[in-house]
Amino acid sequence: MSERQPGRALDVVAQKWRQLAERRRAHFIELFNSGRWKHYYNEEQYLTRMRETFRLAERWAVIAPSPNNEAVSEGAPRAAVPEAIDDRRDAA
Repeated sequence: MSERQPGRALDVVAQKWRQLAERRRAHFIELFNSGRWKHYYNEEQYLTRMRETFRLAERWAVIAPSPNNEAVSEGAPRAAVPEAIDDRRDAA
């Protein structure tokens, strides 16, 4: 009979939450790059949600570091969160 390792099961769940947070951050970046955020949010709403998304992704990276990168470096560059959205940027 195999012996279960409860700590390992929790690590797997934490990794899934980290991956979800990273996918959500990538989605918000894509919304920004494409300009589609304007269809769903006003500027203040978008910036608030984007900052929260980045904060949560960074928090999950600390809670559940990537198996390839066990130590989270304090000096690692952080992804930039736009402080203001430039309305002059158009698709045309």
